[in-house]
Amino acid sequence: MKVRWTPEAEQDRLAIWEYFEARAPNAALRIDQLFSDAAAGLADFPMLGHEGEIPGTRELTPHRSYRLVYEVANDTVWILVLIHTARLWPSLRSS
Repeated sequence: MKVRWTPEAEQDRLAIWEYFEARAPNAALRIDQLFSDAAAGLADFPMLGHEGEIPGTRELTPHRSYRLVYEVANDTVWILVLIHTARLWPSLRSS
């Protein structure tokens, strides 16, 4: 199975990288490796995570502070969001 990051998820990952890299470069490397390993694992085990808050999605927690939100479509795992666990997901929308 292929694993693909959406542009939004790539931006999330970059923002996390930049945050850590500016403060603790070694931590940036370690946490980014956790994200890579988690995503790679989904290629072989796409149902590894638990059911997501949004129907049709799944969530995996590669680090206690971050979760990957993804969906499986045909032969591809789409990483949709990489978000801090303290942030509300999905976000509330005003009507």
